Amino acid sequence: MSNLIFKKATDSDSQVIWEILQDAIAQRKSEGSDQWQNGYPNPESVAEDIAAQCGYLIIEDDVPVAYAAIVFEDEPAYAEIDGAWLTFGKYAVVHRVARSADATTRGLAFKVFKFAEELCSAKGVASIRVDTNFDNLPMLKVLEKLGYTYCGEIFFQGAPRRAYEKIVGDS
Repeated sequence: MSNLIFKKATDSDSQVIWEILQDAIAQRKSEGSDQWQNGYPNPESVAEDIAAQCGYLIIEDDVPVAYAAIVFEDEPAYAEIDGAWLTFGKYAVVHRVARSADATTRGLAFKVFKFAEELCSAKGVASIRVDTNFDNLPMLKVLEKLGYTYCGEIFFQGAPRRAYEKIVGDS
């Protein structure tokens, strides 16, 4: 069984993170999705994640295989929702979940979200919010299997997105 390490990203990881994101952008395009086809995410997104210390590089057997941003600040796009969030307190946001085209481990997205839940527990944060495109079927399946609740629609990067939340602890 492989060993996964979740490493807080640093400036020296920028290039490999961008390569992972480019693989994910190409994958979304090959699936016929509009998500991530408008110049976002980009190298500036990676630099902002690193500066905010919310980017995580996932390494398997010394090889970078995935990336995600786990943010513990309010997401401005979530202030208005056509629907209703489950909670009103502090929450984490998972953004930019991406895997390398060379990654062989199945279930990397599940492992990213489980890691986010562990971080929430350690920080006393009771819920995780996430949004995704209406046509991102792989992520929609992950969120359903992990018990996320569909809360409504938000607008992110000028486009409507499906918004989900999961209560992961007491706070």
